[in-house]
Order: sequence, then C-alpha cells, then structure tokens
Amino acid sequence: MGFKLIFRTVLFLAILFVMLYVGMTNTANIPFRCDLISPKPIVQPAAIIYFVIFAIGVVAGTLFNVGGGKPSKGSSSKGGKEK
Repeated sequence: MGFKLIFRTVLFLAILFVMLYVGMTNTANIPFRCDLISPKPIVQPAAIIYFVIFAIGVVAGTLFNVGGGKPSKGSSSKGGKEK
C-alpha cells in the first residue's frame, strides 16, 4: 500500500470521527430548510442532517474520482501483434 492511500484512509477516518462527535453532542431537533427538496422545513436531529449532508459529499466525491485514470497496459487499442 502506498503512502497516499494510507494518508487518505487516516484523513477519512478523522473526518468520520468529527461527524460522530458532532452527532453525539448535537442531539436536538433542528429545522433544515431547502426549498428545492421540500417547501416545509425538515425537522430531524442535527446528527441525522449532518450525516446526510456528509454522505452526499462522499458520494459526489466518489463519482468525481471514478475513472479518469490511465488506461491499463493490458488493453491497448493500438494495432500490433496478436497472440
């Protein structure tokens, strides 16, 4: 495993810890207003709203990072010797 992967994993776990801590200390219901989702405020515990927003960010970040890498050496589209 490379250093970059270990660093990303530790950073991700640190962010998860912060989310857990915020969720444990903010247990009161809060109104969340987003007119694009619902005209009425969504009243949920703060921890649930923080987690949902965090999860949306993780999914969006994952979708932006999927693909875009270098093509693998095994599947070349160039003409050459066939086995």
